[in-house]
Amino acid sequence: MIDDEPFVRKLLIHQLGRMGFERVQACASAQEALSVLEGGGAKPELIFCDLQMPEMDGVEFVRHLVRVGYEGGLVLVSGEDERVVQTAAKLARAHNLKVLGALTKPVSIETLKQILAGDVAQGPAQGHKERKTYSAERLRCAIADGELVNYYQPKVEFASGAVAGFETLVRWRHPQDGLILPDQFIPLAEESGLINELTRSVLRTALRHARAWGDDGYALQVAVNVSMDNLVSLDFPDFVERALGEAGIAASGLLLEVTESRLMKDPLTPLEVLARLRLKRVGLSIDDFGTGHSSLAQLRDIPFSELKIDRGFVHGAWRDASLRAILEASLGMARQLGMKTVAEGVEDREDWDFLRNSGCELAQGWFIAKALPHDQIADWIADWEVRRPTVVEFRS
Repeated sequence: MIDDEPFVRKLLIHQLGRMGFERVQACASAQEALSVLEGGGAKPELIFCDLQMPEMDGVEFVRHLVRVGYEGGLVLVSGEDERVVQTAAKLARAHNLKVLGALTKPVSIETLKQILAGDVAQGPAQGHKERKTYSAERLRCAIADGELVNYYQPKVEFASGAVAGFETLVRWRHPQDGLILPDQFIPLAEESGLINELTRSVLRTALRHARAWGDDGYALQVAVNVSMDNLVSLDFPDFVERALGEAGIAASGLLLEVTESRLMKDPLTPLEVLARLRLKRVGLSIDDFGTGHSSLAQLRDIPFSELKIDRGFVHGAWRDASLRAILEASLGMARQLGMKTVAEGVEDREDWDFLRNSGCELAQGWFIAKALPHDQIADWIADWEVRRPTVVEFRS
């Protein structure tokens, strides 16, 4: 327990004692706590740290926790502005520390109980696990040999709960390493010039699966992610049109989700490509809006038909004033521009109820479903139809 105010230390120790914590060590400064951590004894399982302290503040102390390899839980305590506390918590999580939450002074025992109740669900700190890297040639072979597979995450209507479509999420089914997530190979594809080959393979497969769902009675829109690097090829609209024709899918059945992970050297070619795609009636979605290089300038210059609000602004917005302000502004702007709105990262009932009440149109996230292999889609839809009446029940 680290706090330079004696009263706060005594209060927290008393509250923790009422909750069954009998071994609590109080420290009046970060330096004192650091001496304990570096003393060679047993490391604490949980640290409560005030942010505003003389000589060494809580943010600096977080850096030292990383240095000494602390793996227990961390709760930040502060009387500072809520956004300052959020920034400190985000910094600590970026260092792979297990941040259980933040307490504002004066600390209420109800809030303390809520934070500690989440300790079990948080799991251990991830540590710094080194990820395996792959060569461009190995990825090229994977594309050619059909090792890339499509998974699909549902998008459903908030108002009715009806399934509106699926977002395609590519995975690499490596024969030795198992299922590899895209953040381990998409940057490689972009850097090595393989992104066009990869995207076109994913798109053809997605359209083939969409046609199969349609034949089974599920006429659903399929979304495919495209990098801005895909859009420097002037023939891309013609390729998309051919792929739609080969699969027997109407242009309205395809949505391209545009993610700009890197600034473009030539902004004119992508504008031409995107304008031609819209003329062909292919839908365009601005993905992860509010992050990376996605910006208001893109909304001004590109005829997007859909705006996807990044999960970082969605999950927990019901309890966070800053997230709520950004979310509501994004929804209002999209409505004025005549764009559909999709909330990514709808993870729980509270997210669902808040977004539905806010007027967002489509939901995507683990509250609905994780990404699924194509052969599980029909079973999931059947299960969702049973669950849907309970999910869409309105709660103000």
